Amino acid sequence: MAGRASGKPSKKQGPTKGTGGKVRRSLEGKGATPPAHMRHWYKDKARAERIEREAAGAPRSARPAVRTRKDDAPEVIGGRNPVLEALRAGVPANALYIAQRIDNDDRVKESIKIAADRGIALLEVSRERLDRLTESTVHQGIGLQIPPYEYAHPDQLVERARDAAEVPLIVALDSVTDPRNLGAIARSATAFGAHGLLVPSRRSAGVTAGAWKTSAGTLANLPVARASNLTQTLQAYREQGLFVVGLDGAASVDVADVDLATEPLVVVVGSEGKGLSRLVRESCDQVARIPMNAAAESLNAGVAAGIALYEVARHRRR
Repeated sequence: MAGRASGKPSKKQGPTKGTGGKVRRSLEGKGATPPAHMRHWYKDKARAERIEREAAGAPRSARPAVRTRKDDAPEVIGGRNPVLEALRAGVPANALYIAQRIDNDDRVKESIKIAADRGIALLEVSRERLDRLTESTVHQGIGLQIPPYEYAHPDQLVERARDAAEVPLIVALDSVTDPRNLGAIARSATAFGAHGLLVPSRRSAGVTAGAWKTSAGTLANLPVARASNLTQTLQAYREQGLFVVGLDGAASVDVADVDLATEPLVVVVGSEGKGLSRLVRESCDQVARIPMNAAAESLNAGVAAGIALYEVARHRRR
């Protein structure tokens, strides 16, 4: 039986030269994946992650999780001067991060030496990793991980003054939410002889990496206490014999003329925008203002605290 004529050429071809098995071998792959203990890149990565978890206080068996910012989570200070100042001041630290291919200078070398002497873990990381750890702040290739801050009890601030046979001086913060202001106030408080800071537990700045950085290491020697209720804590201080003076631009008495400066004292600093809250203002024995030109409506909380503490120290030196 004759086949039908077709205008298309037949697809059937004769025998062709073979590939020598190359196609078959390419389909076979490169063999089984080696176990974890045989992969050097796995070991290096796992070791770095384990050291980092242990530096943060996590157990060996803990698995890396999505980073969630919590009040009790460790933080990382970035920047060559802040890191070196923190290490010199003895700020508690878990790990020192050094960026790969960093341009070493004397600050970096000294930071590494201090960290090594104190037994702080030294970890080399990428700049991208350090960006994430420092939350994209300017780190200059170096970061210091600090553990969660251990707050004091409000009564401990008074005990600290009495143990030193000194007249108590405490600085309380009312609705100050910027950690940099807290750090600046801590620096002034240390300079003018205060015995501690008091901050509310809610709606207030805490001792974070930003506060440590601005304090220039002074928070290592100045206790910070937390109050679940600031108004009640101020009242408790009054019952212990302390006087409470609040800073408010609408007051009629200048801070330089406060007659309670030489007494056991709590100086309350409000936020730049709202000042003192109503209940805190009512808890004060006296309210004072910082005189200034009308062109300036208010002062930064850190600046205001520094001026007030200077005036208190000046009165006490007399």
